[in-house]
Amino acid sequence: MSIIVFLDRDGVINHDSPDYIKSPEEFHFIDGSPEAVALLNAHGFEVILITNQSMIGRGMVPQSNLDAIFEKMHAGIAAAGGEIKDIFYCPHTPDAGCDCRKPQPGMIRDACARHGIDPARSVMVGDSTKDMGCGRNAGCDAVALVATGNGEKSLAEMIRQGCPPEITGADLMDVARQLIARYPG
Repeated sequence: MSIIVFLDRDGVINHDSPDYIKSPEEFHFIDGSPEAVALLNAHGFEVILITNQSMIGRGMVPQSNLDAIFEKMHAGIAAAGGEIKDIFYCPHTPDAGCDCRKPQPGMIRDACARHGIDPARSVMVGDSTKDMGCGRNAGCDAVALVATGNGEKSLAEMIRQGCPPEITGADLMDVARQLIARYPG
């Protein structure tokens, strides 16, 4: 069974915004991220998106906007030769108390149940302490932090807390190369 890479979206695949990514026009890939997904796929990794999208629960945009953003993301990754196998997102606000909002592990657990994944054969890649907490709470083999998005600030916080990620990289491509080296064939 191949290693599964759970990817956060905003700050990892695309540029993040404090005002949320509310339309396909606001979605812009971080350089090299579609190619990084394709590289992972070419080396036998399956990629699943795990993303908090509270703008839905906040009533900021209709579901159709989020669907259109995901379509743009899929198309850009496919054009680079890659594929996101599935998407799991939490539409809830931070105060909803759900088990799917990162750092809770609900989305990863749901993905594992749907696709027969052993979380110990997976890695969570993100740019925040919430992403790292989600991966650790779900029992992922490792967590990987990219410096893009909120990554640099999150790394400093994780070091202060004494719980740095197993893998750090400048961006998704850097992390992809490290994953390929860490989990050969």
